[in-house]
Amino acid sequence: MHIFLNNKLVQKQEAMISPYDHGFLYGLGVFETLRLYDGHPFLLDDHLERLENGLKELNIKWRYSKKDVLSWFKDLSHKNNLQNAYIRLNISAGVDDLGLSTDMYEEPTIIVYMKELPKNPLLVKEGVILRTRRNTPEGNYRLKSHHYLNNVLAKRELSSVKQEGIFLTEDGDIAEGIVSNLFFVKNGAVYTPSLKTGILGGVTRQFVMALLTSLSIPVHEGFFSLEDLLESDEVFMTNSIQEIFSISNIVDRKYQCGESSLASVLRNHYKHMTQTSWSYKDIGRK
Repeated sequence: MHIFLNNKLVQKQEAMISPYDHGFLYGLGVFETLRLYDGHPFLLDDHLERLENGLKELNIKWRYSKKDVLSWFKDLSHKNNLQNAYIRLNISAGVDDLGLSTDMYEEPTIIVYMKELPKNPLLVKEGVILRTRRNTPEGNYRLKSHHYLNNVLAKRELSSVKQEGIFLTEDGDIAEGIVSNLFFVKNGAVYTPSLKTGILGGVTRQFVMALLTSLSIPVHEGFFSLEDLLESDEVFMTNSIQEIFSISNIVDRKYQCGESSLASVLRNHYKHMTQTSWSYKDIGRK
């Protein structure tokens, strides 16, 4: 398998970065994970917008266009013979001297990883309320950054790939999954934790909220308790790679998760847009 590293395609075992890269030394970097559907990078515009906002926050220079990124993806997918794939676009601060810097990072390290998708993706998982609490964002809002210790500690609590952990905030409100955003359904309306809880503004979350609105299904953001979640009719989660998956149960509370579930309806609409849409803004456009 090849990766893209600073304008070159290299075998993954031959790829090297500097030990002085501030992404390695201080965790200064952001990334996006997205899916390639028959060669189309679904919701790329939304991913690039979030990426660029994160880079500005970290003072990392970004001088590349959507056209450049598409070229990287095309070359890499051709080299790896993958038209349907997992993609990670990773930007780290680049090389600098030891010590924290407040200057602009002018030459970031750019890596694109690509791999095959899981053969049999899970459409239903068990929800597990995590003992580990969601940490607060280190800046004004949560970036999709290299800081993943909180997620790793949470992942250790799970015993199976058929489980997804659900974070609570320090105040006890429901937050998000380890690598997903959370939605629940009650009396025909959909609820999802607010970004003000400190969760990541997920690209698929944003798309699903727009899709719900287009279907005239009420969707509300807010601060919700664990009791609100446990008393709901249905729970589902979203992620750019796993798309939309249902939660069958949390402890002994079971939820609707069959073909008649809202998650199933949303998946059908979602699938029809994966090979054409660049942004959630495309929903409803002819």
